[in-house]
Amino acid sequence: MVEALKRLEYRGYDSAGIATIDSDRRLARRRAVGKLVNLSDLLVHEPLAGKSGIGHTRWATHGGPTVTNAHPHRTGRVSVVHNGIIENFRELRAELTDRDVVFETETDTETVVALTEHFLGQGLSPRDAVEQTIARLEGAYALCFLFEGEDDLLIAARKGSPLVIGHGEGEVFVGSDAIALGPLTDRITYLEEGDWAVLRRDAVEIIDAKGNLANRPVQTIQIDATRVDKGGHKHFMAKEIAEQPLVIGECVEAYLRSGALVLPEDLDFKAFDRISIVACGTAYLAGCVARYWFERYARLPVEIDVASEFRYREPPIPARTLTIVLSQSGETADTLAALRYCEGKSQVLSITNVETSSIAREADVNLHIHAGTEIGVASTKAFTCKLTVLAVLALKTAVDRGEMDADTQARHQMELRRVPGLINQALEASQEIARVSMQLSEAQDVLFLGRGQMYPIAMEGALKLKEISYIHAEGYASGELKHGPIALIDNSVPVIVLAPSDGLFDKTVSNMQEVMARDGRVLLITDAKGAAFAKEGVWNCVVMPDVPELLAPIVYAVPAQLLAYHTAVAKGTDVDQPRNLAKSVTVE
Repeated sequence: MVEALKRLEYRGYDSAGIATIDSDRRLARRRAVGKLVNLSDLLVHEPLAGKSGIGHTRWATHGGPTVTNAHPHRTGRVSVVHNGIIENFRELRAELTDRDVVFETETDTETVVALTEHFLGQGLSPRDAVEQTIARLEGAYALCFLFEGEDDLLIAARKGSPLVIGHGEGEVFVGSDAIALGPLTDRITYLEEGDWAVLRRDAVEIIDAKGNLANRPVQTIQIDATRVDKGGHKHFMAKEIAEQPLVIGECVEAYLRSGALVLPEDLDFKAFDRISIVACGTAYLAGCVARYWFERYARLPVEIDVASEFRYREPPIPARTLTIVLSQSGETADTLAALRYCEGKSQVLSITNVETSSIAREADVNLHIHAGTEIGVASTKAFTCKLTVLAVLALKTAVDRGEMDADTQARHQMELRRVPGLINQALEASQEIARVSMQLSEAQDVLFLGRGQMYPIAMEGALKLKEISYIHAEGYASGELKHGPIALIDNSVPVIVLAPSDGLFDKTVSNMQEVMARDGRVLLITDAKGAAFAKEGVWNCVVMPDVPELLAPIVYAVPAQLLAYHTAVAKGTDVDQPRNLAKSVTVE
């Protein structure tokens, strides 16, 4: 079980724990704070026996990371692990307290296990107790229950958080991600929204949200797609940065074949007058780049929203709108809620890295980014693969709308095929960037500047740096420098300028000169032509390959990633599992 938890540690690592049913059918637990290795060490000294068990790696929501708050939780005969947030736990907790239930933790999850034990105390079976419990829960959850005295029973339930069942020979597994089950089985069933399941070694019974028996399909997954190793690299993030030429090549091949754009036939962009893009975090910034592409090349207006704001401002959605939702995991809670808000109001196109995810299944059309498993919390290859798919979509849109002739389309398609080679060239700057990052690691604040389609890449560079190095960083449109940020400039604040020699290069250099005139330290990231023109007087200059304008955001994302990575390494922070962050945000 610990090995399976290792494959999920990227999702949460504040604490971890395991509960099992031993040979005497007694329930026992072991829990530890911090990384999974601490639990592994505890189990060496205090081993757990049993052939039935549950385990969890926690990302704290209610209650800090302590042993008491760690999962699995237990009350009486019941133990539970839980992903998500129970929104009405305070009301349930007060109700149970009035019945003399004593709580030990600060968590919402303890309410679930206490409520189930309460129903058991009324004489209900484990199955009926769970059914009564989940009927009372409001919020998002993926739950798995283990019962003392029951060595051939697990009960699982999902609402808003993903959950999968793995089928073996005389054994059954439950996981919040198929990646954890890859070494155990290649036969997977994905629970649908509102499903709950009664699991025994020789039988699986699934009940849907309406209380009816559900026949969910068993799918065969590719074991290779769930392999998790660093491939000789020091960190997963380093491996995933290095994999970008390969995975982008696979992505390009999936959507460009024999000189033609290969996309679902029901995607006809003549049917749309506008696009609405909804996403979170790095995916949102990929959408910001795509807005430039759709509007410039296809002349189609684009509105973009952070998913958590979109769903609560309840925007009107005009007819002939295409909604595009972006999510690496396909399980991002706010993005999934935004998708559901759009159902019936517009056609929804999702772009995900997991074809079997909730978002991919619920969208009208899903496009796979072909990035492969991404473990590092700071997204790298998934970001550039999203950009690649969005670039293909922008070309398709331009062609459908008659805004791009055949020759121009062919030229851009040839340029897309060059992306893997261009990224390989960009990666050659890694050692130079590592040298610069040694000095950058001493900064407390960093500004990133970019114009046009480089502006979202500036924001992405700042996000990456703050995520894994804990240095405060902000990305700004270069033209906004004089509207506030220039007040921060002195010789202690490095300014990263992303400036390929495109049509906006001269204006960007002008802004860069304003920084240097105020003793600002400029790191210029540009191509050979840009370096020859503008590197005089800068603190450092990193040279990228010459890149067609359409592709510049994809290629220039690489030095931004490398800056963040090498700075974090120089500072000695946890690159793959930065504090307070989780890879897949399945709660609001």
